[in-house]
Amino acid sequence: MAETSKIVLVPDYLTVRELAQLIDSSPIDVMKTLISNGIMASINQQIDFDTAAIVVEELGFSAQSASAVAAAHEEEKRAEQREEKWSAMYAGEAPEALRRRPPIITILGHVDHGKTTLLDTIRKTAVAEGEAGGITQHIGAYQAKHAGHTLTFLDTPGHEAFTAMRARGAQGADIAILVVAADDGVMPTTREALDHARAANVPLVVAITKVDRANANPDLVKQQLADLELIPDDWDGSTIMVPVNSLTGEGVEDLLEALVLVADENQIVANPTGQLRGSVIEAEVDRSKGTMATLLVMNGTMQRGDAIVAGTAYGRIKAMFDSAGKLVKRADPSTPVAVLGLDSPPAPGVMFEVKVNEKTARRVAEDRRDAERARDFDGQVQPSMTLEDFLQQFQTGVAKELSIILKADVQGSIQPITDELVNITERNEEGIAVRVLRQEVGRITESDVMLASASKAIIFGFNVSVDIAAQASADVHGVEIRRYNIIYKLFEDIELALHGMLEPKFVNRVIGESEVLQTFRIPRSGVIAGSIIRKGEARRNARARVKRGDRTIHDNVSVSSLKRFQDDVREVRTGFECGIGLDGVSDFEEGDVIEFFVRERVT
Repeated sequence: MAETSKIVLVPDYLTVRELAQLIDSSPIDVMKTLISNGIMASINQQIDFDTAAIVVEELGFSAQSASAVAAAHEEEKRAEQREEKWSAMYAGEAPEALRRRPPIITILGHVDHGKTTLLDTIRKTAVAEGEAGGITQHIGAYQAKHAGHTLTFLDTPGHEAFTAMRARGAQGADIAILVVAADDGVMPTTREALDHARAANVPLVVAITKVDRANANPDLVKQQLADLELIPDDWDGSTIMVPVNSLTGEGVEDLLEALVLVADENQIVANPTGQLRGSVIEAEVDRSKGTMATLLVMNGTMQRGDAIVAGTAYGRIKAMFDSAGKLVKRADPSTPVAVLGLDSPPAPGVMFEVKVNEKTARRVAEDRRDAERARDFDGQVQPSMTLEDFLQQFQTGVAKELSIILKADVQGSIQPITDELVNITERNEEGIAVRVLRQEVGRITESDVMLASASKAIIFGFNVSVDIAAQASADVHGVEIRRYNIIYKLFEDIELALHGMLEPKFVNRVIGESEVLQTFRIPRSGVIAGSIIRKGEARRNARARVKRGDRTIHDNVSVSSLKRFQDDVREVRTGFECGIGLDGVSDFEEGDVIEFFVRERVT
């Protein structure tokens, strides 16, 4: 027996041999201890934590669950990141000016598990009844009071909307309610919602609904959530889980009390007299009233007459209505209001801010519109994050950890990959952490891309394919997907990125070909090749090469001009004639072929 009790971190499952190595003991002694407790196990047989803890305690050590300790550390890290997130939101505000504000709460979970019915009970209004099929069809924001505390709820159709808000720059929420039905248990969408909440570093409260059903099994739900590292508070964990019956209201008061408790623990504050900022919840065009947008104030106080800009929309607030439809003159932090006065519907999730006057707001909005049009025309997508760009962001203080989503072909590949990622983090001298937001078996899906887009994560696939819809979504949102079939190459790329040695790779992709029909010499413009586009398209911002027969006579030159008749254009497509000017090229001949190409990053 050891004279002093040493704490040993024990995995959830391990073999007898591994347990013996963990406590520096003989496998025989471990097996004898197991036999004395009525457990027959061979040296290579797996045992669970509870069984291993018996042996550890009897051999003079103190056993702790490695997964529980890791979960506690992860929660501490999330708490720090939550504080950093809101500190950035209120940067520039005097600490003494910050005041408590109502928490913003989002409700996530599987479809038909009772999210809207629960919110309907909280708000004491009929929302679910008026919706198609009882499923939420829009995004709204509402306020409720409990024991003198005000709570703001985002009524979302699921984690997709919550994620879209974060992807567009909004903070999303302060607290998330994860709704799980007692008769269905944890579903795939439940796990996805949990991934999104964790990626956002949002504290969770679990509402176990439909407890009145004959086949309800709340304890099974708790066990399933515990397997996902959400340990119930009544099991000595840190996650509050409340059984509720949304139809009768049973348990709803307890849920509201839990939300108030979590809000108090997280010190949710804002400066009511500070710079006005917030996010757009939803927007529509009313035939009689014009553009109506639902805005959620996060800092400062919004008043009628304020000039605001929200994405590419702008205007002066002519009227404001609260969630009950009453006309109001001001909106404090965490207050949702419907406003009139914007020139166009802003995109849900974008941040809004106040400007000195409407003229300034219009100028900012128009600049953003011009930038969007130029980006759309050029077909350029700004990547959410690339592996090569990560270290640069770390060095400038923007990024502190590399977030990844891991998909593999079999479960046996997941654990060794995640274990090695932990080792890479420990070996890294730069202090950069690798955070795995999701690790699953199966092909890369659109849900993975949504999570990556909102979290600025990179998707790594090992021996898996990519859904067509997922690839299309990744192209739209600029999400990098890296696929590997050699495991050490995956680890090598991550290590090189963390040490700043991974260079981006580019290839030239031909996008079109034209044939020179005749040439023209134009004063101040040089020689122009009158051409017809035979294949693909010509672009003003592409590079070009001139081929004559089998020879390339000019390569990698800029397109100096691209015209259709007298008009400058950005692109010309197959079958159309145009005039093409190339920098430094004046020796065009009829029959020459001009190839247009762009440089693209490859993985």
